[in-house]
Amino acid sequence: MRQAKIKRKTAETNVRLKLSIDGNGRADIDTGIGFFDHMLGQLAFHSGMDLKIRAKGDLHIDAHHTVEDVGLSLGKAFKKALDNKKGIARYGYAYAPMDEALTRVAIDISNRPHLSFQVPFNNARLGKQMETELFAEFFKSFAQKAGISLHIDTLRGGNDHHKVESAFKATALALRMATAKTGRKSLPSTKNAL
Repeated sequence: MRQAKIKRKTAETNVRLKLSIDGNGRADIDTGIGFFDHMLGQLAFHSGMDLKIRAKGDLHIDAHHTVEDVGLSLGKAFKKALDNKKGIARYGYAYAPMDEALTRVAIDISNRPHLSFQVPFNNARLGKQMETELFAEFFKSFAQKAGISLHIDTLRGGNDHHKVESAFKATALALRMATAKTGRKSLPSTKNAL
């Protein structure tokens, strides 16, 4: 089973996370940030991964530390759950529409972390606590710890909620493709190293 548990406790946050890559898309998430919980639920459901998160953070200040530390924890769990990466597809890509919004995502599970996040927002905030700039922070933290190259491009859209949701759904679909087992016994790399 490709799964991992992570605990991350700092002076600012306390995150407990359980991830199963070969799951059924079940989500049990409580970060204290409603809109973020909703997006993480979409990520779990559309990737087919089971995800349980409990996060307590200094939300009386803002949501930054909580969002960032959940991203770091999820990335660390993802990398740990994949273990040696033998037999995975490695690359994944997807387009996901959400009404008028359309986002394209491409992923390389390369152990070379990188984020390109091209999602233009009209508003500074979604929901009561979620600043739109924090979505880039989440994906950056996730990509760093997961060791993936992650490209997220919203090609069109007007509604910020729709743009973000299409980004999470496309990321989920691309992760599903990249983590799929191919039947090969070797690493998906001509270098034989990832």
